[in-house]
Amino acid sequence: MYSNQIRQAAVAEIPNRYVLVFDRQESGAPGIAAAQRESELPQLLAEQGYSSTEYFPMLGIAVVTSSADQLEDFRQRCAGHKLPASVVPELVYRILPDAPAATDSYADTGQLTWGLQAVGASLSGYTGKGINVAVLDTGFDSAHPDFAGRTVTAKSFVAGEDATDGHGHGTHCIGSACGPREPQQSPGYGVASEANIFAGKVLGADGSGSDSTILAGINWALENKCEVISMSLGADVRTVHPPYVTAGRRALELGSLIVAAAGNNAQRSAGNPGFVGAPANSPYIMAVAALDSKLAVADFSAQALDTDGGEVDIAGPGVAIYSSWPGAKRYNTISGTSMATPHVAGVAALLAESTGLRAQELWDKLLSTSRDIPLPAEDAGAGLVQAPASQEA
Repeated sequence: MYSNQIRQAAVAEIPNRYVLVFDRQESGAPGIAAAQRESELPQLLAEQGYSSTEYFPMLGIAVVTSSADQLEDFRQRCAGHKLPASVVPELVYRILPDAPAATDSYADTGQLTWGLQAVGASLSGYTGKGINVAVLDTGFDSAHPDFAGRTVTAKSFVAGEDATDGHGHGTHCIGSACGPREPQQSPGYGVASEANIFAGKVLGADGSGSDSTILAGINWALENKCEVISMSLGADVRTVHPPYVTAGRRALELGSLIVAAAGNNAQRSAGNPGFVGAPANSPYIMAVAALDSKLAVADFSAQALDTDGGEVDIAGPGVAIYSSWPGAKRYNTISGTSMATPHVAGVAALLAESTGLRAQELWDKLLSTSRDIPLPAEDAGAGLVQAPASQEA
């Protein structure tokens, strides 16, 4: 999450809105049998008469507007069809203030940002060509001159807004993950410079979103066979949110890896290590911490939770990160675990290209090839993500 990280607010639930998670793994049944029963869900949902229903078939998750009585009746009907369903409130997510920058060890040059230097992207012979990377965020400035000629597919899941980025966060994250290494008027700032970009707008121009928009974006990315899904968003909740356990696992089953920002809720200089929030605390989603240019953990970067899930898996450059920005400004330098996450997503695309690995195998490769740094695992996971060399296999 960006120094404008998305977080759970004091009022974090949308009244009468619920996320229904149909977990085939909990049914204990073979995948085919469970999938056949799951095909009954759209009809069951239609018969229930909810005032609104959004169903995401790639995930086996629905978001509904409902009374408590309707929910209990539906849960019993699902049980009769051997479709275990858990129900949780739909959460709201908002933006936090900017995080402070730090002094440099690595430094931006006229040719490359310090982030590209640190992850080794500038020395890699791979560019992510042929790999689909989805960035689920505030949208994208498709008119940005640095992306002329690139393959970009954009879609908005925010009611009343098109896929244009009216905030800036999404364009910045897409730039770090998939921007150019050799733009004409700025240092190179993008890791996977030839990846196919899928820009899913799941957060509005005010930087806010909800489970329904985020899950819709994940479902869309999976439908489009995106090998990597990057989410620089979250909520400061200590408990694992069930929809993202199922969504993360489904993604891996379908050949996709989701990476997400660990969170900016720490203030280490004041003795507060923070904690990894949702969705990054799902055990099936890779949680990304932020490092500064001295390869020290950022003051704001959340520490691992001692739970099933809640680990920090890996780290990326996340302080004073230069990247693309919408409109006439074109570029901006900001900080956060939001900025670290697209660096990891970009490197994942390079490894997917160089090795052919997908899903869990790609996850394992990212960890095994990371650069060991003198930080505890609860702060930086396996270490600093590293791009494959030209002859990596």
